[in-house]
Amino acid sequence: MNKNSKSASELKASISRVDEICKSNNLGFTDIRKLVFEIIIKNNKPIKAYQILDEIRNITNKPSHPPTVYRAIDFLIENGFVHKLNSINSFVGCFHPKTHEECYFLICKKCNLYQECCDDSLKDRISKTAIHNNFEISNTTLEIEGHCLDCSQK
Repeated sequence: MNKNSKSASELKASISRVDEICKSNNLGFTDIRKLVFEIIIKNNKPIKAYQILDEIRNITNKPSHPPTVYRAIDFLIENGFVHKLNSINSFVGCFHPKTHEECYFLICKKCNLYQECCDDSLKDRISKTAIHNNFEISNTTLEIEGHCLDCSQK
């Protein structure tokens, strides 16, 4: 199920793309934001904030504090570079930022492998439902839990 495993060149391209988006939109892609983004996208599974914090400490050999990490994560989410998976309170990188509005995630309940999926027909259906109900959508994150092929065969 996991197509999220990326090559070194794909990771580098993703980091460069986010850097370009930040520059063109006058967004500060600070060193800590870049480091947090790199940690998230290099991880092939969803990662929790305190795991990111531990990784920063391992990489920099310096103390880092939760508010710093959470601010960086908030920036990355607000700008569409990272997604939060609420059901497992974890974060995943987006390898196609600014190219979609809505996506959904298939999440394995056993191993936490995930797949990000985009479907315009689903987005359109959600939008039509919101309009029909006089509802303004501010955020849509659909998480579908189940079992990946490997876990379902065990």
